[in-house]
Amino acid sequence: MAATLISPQHKLVAGLAMCALALSLYSCGNSQATKDQPAAVAPQVHTDSIAFSGDTSTADMVYIPGGTFMMGGDNNQAAPDEFPKHSVSVSPFWMDAHEVTNAQFKKFVDATGYVTTAERKPDWEDIKSQVAPGTPKPPDSMLVAASLVFTPPNHPVALNDFSQWWTWTAGADWRHPEGKGSNIDGKENYPVVHISWDDAQAYCKWAGKRLPTEAEWEFAARGGLKDKIYSWGNEGINEGLPKANTWEGHFPDKNIARDGFVGIAPVKSFQPNGYKLYDIAGNVWEWCADWYRNDYYQKLAQQGGTIKDPKGPDNSFDPEEPYAPKKVTRGGSFMCNESYCSGYRVARRMKSTHDSGMSNLGFRCVKS
Repeated sequence: MAATLISPQHKLVAGLAMCALALSLYSCGNSQATKDQPAAVAPQVHTDSIAFSGDTSTADMVYIPGGTFMMGGDNNQAAPDEFPKHSVSVSPFWMDAHEVTNAQFKKFVDATGYVTTAERKPDWEDIKSQVAPGTPKPPDSMLVAASLVFTPPNHPVALNDFSQWWTWTAGADWRHPEGKGSNIDGKENYPVVHISWDDAQAYCKWAGKRLPTEAEWEFAARGGLKDKIYSWGNEGINEGLPKANTWEGHFPDKNIARDGFVGIAPVKSFQPNGYKLYDIAGNVWEWCADWYRNDYYQKLAQQGGTIKDPKGPDNSFDPEEPYAPKKVTRGGSFMCNESYCSGYRVARRMKSTHDSGMSNLGFRCVKS
């Protein structure tokens, strides 16, 4: 699988390749964009009305001491965008011990009245900026508040046809993760999902925090270990005791749930890494602050020496979808396994458009 949450990443709308809603199940292909024509920065959801809550504490956060490490791929599963490994130094910071939960996000929504991306009707004018010229507008009846929901088949399917396990579902959002009729009752300590990058930014502003840079995220995920494949070391995901909430069995039709979970797990269900961070591997993907470029590591390596506190590239470029500007996601999810994406590797890079929402995507925050 290519280095993307759903490759290529845009939403299937009325059978068209709708690249701009963030996840498509079909390629927009045939694009003439090049590395010299980076994707335009898409319009962002305004958060001007969000006020800081006033909470300056570091409750439920852990201190990350900072330091220098080699950033990038560590084994033969690594994708081209994980190379070359390069020296990076990050300053100390605080990081949420676990992914933001439904209870925490509800507190934010109750205080601010914020409405998430998945709860809003998509705007075709925004979508057009992220798709190839000439892409037809879908019927208005399809441009409804919705999000992508994981709907596993009951039989083996080809892994190059993502429509076999993702469904564009009206009414799916953080309160209704499987769509209309579903709810999060009793799941207050589960990670919040169907959260776009814009939504995560709004929460961070209210909480007095921010999203981690990609470099901060990887440094923290490594937990003090040097050049290891996973946050726990080099022991394979299917060896020994369960170490994270991932897909065990034949993806996407059979999860034997050796780790105890078929879908998302409550936070802190597995042992933390060396920095006492929980669920830094598996469970749900996590947003980072950075724009994604497939050649970013190459550009950093060309600078030579140790890069201090990199903030990511100035723009986005993904050759699979050159018109769609994307943000980095990290950590993998309950859907990852060795045959599909191995997203639980500490160096694994993924990406998605800023307005993406799906049932395996959440976030955690940091503060300096």
